[in-house]
Amino acid sequence: MTLIRPSTGAPDAGGPLPRRSGTARAVAVLVLVALGALIPLLGPSAALHGTGEAAPPGDGGIALLRAVLFAGLCVPVGELFVKRLARAVPDAPKAMPRSWAVYAAGAGFVAALGLASVVATGNLVPHSLAEIDVGGLYDSRDGKLALVEVNAFLVAGLCARSARPASQVWPLAAVVVAEALRAHPPTEHEPLVGSGLTLVHLTCAALWVGGLLYALRTLRGWGASEAGSALLGLYARVAAVLLAAITATGLWSTLRRMPPETVLDQLTSTAYGRVLLAKVLLVAAVAGLALWARLRLRRAPDPLTACSPARAEVALLGAVVVVSGLLTALPLPIRW
Repeated sequence: MTLIRPSTGAPDAGGPLPRRSGTARAVAVLVLVALGALIPLLGPSAALHGTGEAAPPGDGGIALLRAVLFAGLCVPVGELFVKRLARAVPDAPKAMPRSWAVYAAGAGFVAALGLASVVATGNLVPHSLAEIDVGGLYDSRDGKLALVEVNAFLVAGLCARSARPASQVWPLAAVVVAEALRAHPPTEHEPLVGSGLTLVHLTCAALWVGGLLYALRTLRGWGASEAGSALLGLYARVAAVLLAAITATGLWSTLRRMPPETVLDQLTSTAYGRVLLAKVLLVAAVAGLALWARLRLRRAPDPLTACSPARAEVALLGAVVVVSGLLTALPLPIRW
């Protein structure tokens, strides 16, 4: 739960907050994207160093594609979530920020297509189109799930451009279900339990990350108004529940893959454990920023002055998404 940076001038109470230079914002975004891309591309070698584990083929590229897929899921889910919250705000302005759902669906489609091409070559990185066996995708469980994700992002993009953009919730839900099933193959112990945990974890994470981004964009347009404060309050209450669910499902999933007596050792001796530890630390930092913002929201005479944690929390949540993509490309921990 975060807030926007207050105006340094004296705008009207209901007017929009002043904006920074468009060029400066564009440069900042490009720098953050470039730095974020380095995590999955260079992260596997650092995580695997000294563990004795073999690096999966194309781990860096797969991690980057998976991170883009997660981001492509979070953006439209968050928009739908905040728009629904906004309808419950009394006297809320009609104007909402321009949707990024079409662009997110396009990015998700490209990432899903790239991941499907890897599955079509037997989980190897294809070096030419001739190596990709598209028909073979229908012969395996992973292949079918990869096709579901490709088609779901395509349909989501079409729904986002239609007269009823809210209908994209169904193809987006299909992506979440496919990811949950993909992460837990039938050979795993109690795969349905694992898929259920991933389903809840991924859904709550998408609502939290994407919802925060769209809430900040909405508040920037609404300005210092009572409606903005009400929207922040609604988001804060839901975000607290989402964080609790993310923490509970993440802890349960960790204990399923790492028995309690081996967790501390594997957090430092395995690549999966090291990246998981980094993710936990990032989420803890985000939770601290969210708590700080919530306290300032309650105590400050003007709720919109609680701006300090805003941009830092958004950046850290972006890092969490990227690290999550890296986590899926690493070897699973050993059950001792």
